[in-house]
Amino acid sequence: MPKRMPFRYCPRCATPLEKLDDNGHARPVCPLCGWVHYRNPVPAAGVILEHKGEVLMVKRKYAPRVGAWCLPAGFMEYGETPEHCAVREVEEETGLVVRLTGLFGVYAGMDDPRARAVLILYTAEHEGGRLHPGDDALEAEWFPRARLPHAIAFAAHRQALKDYFGRH
Repeated sequence: MPKRMPFRYCPRCATPLEKLDDNGHARPVCPLCGWVHYRNPVPAAGVILEHKGEVLMVKRKYAPRVGAWCLPAGFMEYGETPEHCAVREVEEETGLVVRLTGLFGVYAGMDDPRARAVLILYTAEHEGGRLHPGDDALEAEWFPRARLPHAIAFAAHRQALKDYFGRH
């Protein structure tokens, strides 16, 4: 069964869309007004927070991958900077207030069924708050390098942890 186009009609002028070549990619294009449907990745940001050789992780409360662990991170809100998003997500998911100390890395999130993502990760220092699972976390816990959870929700998070411990 062929993949269904996400839009059948142009959202600007209601003309039926056609699959046309757009710089080497077949995309839904309006033959009348030229509108092109681009499926771009969604920006997300998060934090690698270390304390006494352990990194902070949260257990997912909602789909996808309920019960798997991940770094505190989430999708950016409209008008939000990646830095603000990273700090907000840590506080929402863990109750901790952090100060960003630097950009750690940028990863392609290719295995989230909701959207492709660009994950921007920062390092941070703990500045306040009390650790407790927040709005979309079942648990929030510190893990030493030798005892990282087996079930890590996303490949980008697994790679970031591997990179982090490879540098530290």
